[in-house]
Amino acid sequence: MNESGWWRRRGLATRLMLAFVAVIAVTGITVWLVARGVGPVVFERRMMGTVRGAVMGRMMDEDVVEAFRASSGMALGVALVVAGALAVVLSVVLARRVGGSLATLKDAAHRVSGGDFAARVTSPGMGREFDDLAESFNRMAQQLDESERLRQRMIGDVAHELRTPVATITGYLEALEDGVAELTPETVAMLRAQGARLTRLTEDLSAVSRAESGATRLTPVPSAPADVLAQARLAAQDRAAEAEVRLMLEVEQGLPLVSVDPERMAQVVGNLVDNALRHTPAGGTVTLRARRAAGGVELVVADTGAGIAPEHLPHVFERFYRADTARDRAGGGSGVGLAIVARLVAAHGGTVAAHSAGLGLGSTFTVTLPAAP
Repeated sequence: MNESGWWRRRGLATRLMLAFVAVIAVTGITVWLVARGVGPVVFERRMMGTVRGAVMGRMMDEDVVEAFRASSGMALGVALVVAGALAVVLSVVLARRVGGSLATLKDAAHRVSGGDFAARVTSPGMGREFDDLAESFNRMAQQLDESERLRQRMIGDVAHELRTPVATITGYLEALEDGVAELTPETVAMLRAQGARLTRLTEDLSAVSRAESGATRLTPVPSAPADVLAQARLAAQDRAAEAEVRLMLEVEQGLPLVSVDPERMAQVVGNLVDNALRHTPAGGTVTLRARRAAGGVELVVADTGAGIAPEHLPHVFERFYRADTARDRAGGGSGVGLAIVARLVAAHGGTVAAHSAGLGLGSTFTVTLPAAP
């Protein structure tokens, strides 16, 4: 049990070294025994196999055979010692390289487990497996680093989103208690609006958390793309009229059905339409399109609004990501609507992409869904 415990405490370099030594020892002993047992016999037969050997064979005695054994044994012993020394040196070098590479990986893993996601390991150059391991570790560390930065930004954004309505509600309540303000219909409406903002934020956070964790259950049914967009247009008509934005619907004929959860897909298109209405000024247009795509259908929500700068396009589906013109706080969004869209579309087996020609040139969001089987 002590030996087993001792062996478990040994590092990989030590184990490799001991394994190499064992292999060398077994190989040396085997070669020695074979040479001692077979060499003289072969020598004698070779000598006796020739005419000259036959004459010499009559002259040979045990002293000659013993001399051969001694000389060949000495030569073999020297060869084994030299070969063993070289093998040990090479084994030590290899074991140290393997052990050093794994020690570097271990130290980097400890740093990552301690919260230092900037830790990286260099390729040890010891074969494809080690290189793949180093690459996989670096990719994992990078993803953890990005997730940590996103988490910190999310915490800051959530704190900001909560701070404004909470401070407003608290301030008005204190003013009412001190008699500085009166509970007028305007004050009630304002308090209700701030409460609704808090409710919307909590609902959006819950929705994106469920979507990202895979907890959202879908009940897909074959649906016509025209019906999906028509329902979204109907739901947004009042908001569009209030914002003085035209809401258009364009659907290609003969489109295949798509297999979607009606409630969740309504949430997807509704979030895209809400986003478009928030960033389209009065007199602008938001267009809902359904058109054929390779292997499925594209649902498009295009607007003539503020547009998105090129550097922001790759990030618009991240939680709480904001660009000054594309997604500002004054617009009233919680900052997770597009993140919900991305997760729900992925759950349907589809993709979503954002396009914009630049600031002031509008935006286009395209949801691609596979055709129903």
